[in-house]
Amino acid sequence: MARTRPVWRSLMYVPAHVGRFVEKAHTRGADCILLDIEDAVPPEEKPRARAAIATAAPMVRQGGADVLVRINAPLSLAVRDIEAAVCPAVDGLIITKARGADHVKLLDELVSECEARAGLPVGHLWFYLLVETPEALPHAEAIGRASPRGVAMSLGAEDFATAIESEPSEEALAVARSLVLHATRAAGLMALGLTGTLAGFGDPAAFQAMAERSRRLGFEGASCINPAQVGPLNAAFTPSAQEVEYARKVIAVDAAARAEGKGAVALEGKMIDIPVVRRAERLLARYDAIMAR
Repeated sequence: MARTRPVWRSLMYVPAHVGRFVEKAHTRGADCILLDIEDAVPPEEKPRARAAIATAAPMVRQGGADVLVRINAPLSLAVRDIEAAVCPAVDGLIITKARGADHVKLLDELVSECEARAGLPVGHLWFYLLVETPEALPHAEAIGRASPRGVAMSLGAEDFATAIESEPSEEALAVARSLVLHATRAAGLMALGLTGTLAGFGDPAAFQAMAERSRRLGFEGASCINPAQVGPLNAAFTPSAQEVEYARKVIAVDAAARAEGKGAVALEGKMIDIPVVRRAERLLARYDAIMAR
């Protein structure tokens, strides 16, 4: 089933079993709500969290957000998570600790069976893939290409840092994050993530500055754990008025140059050639998609 590629600047985690968070989630302004039945849910509460998805998903999407469910990695839990999450109000799954292409294909097969039983079109649910271990890192591109459900991928910073026995700092994760970013683009997926950790929400200005650095490196959006982080993410990952204006000038100058049979031209002291034009076109397309939300 062909679906329009989503635009996710902000993806906010909400524990599926905590009613007071679920009830307010649709008012927070996030592009996507991540109903969590993994790390934010204690083992003894996971059955309750699964049972809550059927009512929580329609509730959190009231404001127009897409809805994903973050499932657990152990297969015994993942099967039960998927069976509970496949329903009309859920747009996709966050595949945690993706091990390789075969792992993703196995989960794809299970989701297809669940969609058929639920009367949903096969392919209804997207996959947002997380690379969270050093063993999976060399296989990131294959993971991204493994299923047509794949729409986004990122490095799971906290788990990856734990696995390599480092702090989840920008310095420690720079190489891994860059490799996953490149693999994500090679696989044709949406690149999500931050240069640092999403755990710090006490300084919104610093968080937005980090998000802006992340956007300049090629990321399109990022997840967050606190409502105070949604606004900074939306601002950082939305092209500014100045950027939109300049991109339109680039398109106009290029069109005029081609009409005169010219190649590269100058605009405000900078050379305008094909790569610059393509970036301007992508920026305007993204801006239009954000405005269409």
